[in-house]
Amino acid sequence: MSAIVLNEKMEKASELALPESFSGINPHNLYLYVKSVQAGNRANTATALTRGEVRGGGKKPWAQKGGGRGRAGSKRAPTFVGGGQAFGPNNNRNYDLKVNKKQKKLALNYALNEHANNGTLFIVDSIEVASGKTKDAYAMFKALNQRDTLFVKSLLDEPTFLAFNNIQKVYLIEENELNAFLAANYRSVVIEKSVWENLVGGAN
Repeated sequence: MSAIVLNEKMEKASELALPESFSGINPHNLYLYVKSVQAGNRANTATALTRGEVRGGGKKPWAQKGGGRGRAGSKRAPTFVGGGQAFGPNNNRNYDLKVNKKQKKLALNYALNEHANNGTLFIVDSIEVASGKTKDAYAMFKALNQRDTLFVKSLLDEPTFLAFNNIQKVYLIEENELNAFLAANYRSVVIEKSVWENLVGGAN
């Protein structure tokens, strides 16, 4: 598979073959990484009061014997209206899932390889909007003719950041922010050449 190399006008100039290591990766690596990201983003705010936390219940509801009813010691029991909840949610649960560095790398390579298969992986010399104008950044995005795009720049500068900041369906990130979840979440990816060289460095 190959990535599409773009010129300054965001037009196709050539193609660049992906390393062999990008192919044959098990998609389960991407699944595990996406699952870990989504688990880490959980708010974890659901909580319920147990019978030891609800108010009241100091008095025994009825006599132990003679009433023909089951024994009851407190109205805080889960069987009573207003009582505590049995086995309810609490915010002490840890949803984090561990994914090692090798799996993260495999997941990212798989996501990029899928974009290459679909013809939605682009490489450009530089992603820069010196004017800082949104219309200039939008022209770059429009020239791609894609539904949405992830732009990956080596280092963000303020004019370029401001130019891309207000465009819907476009997300501009730095090299160290790139991960498999973002790559898989967008229909197309545009990567600076220097970033791409770092990604494939040492790959066979």
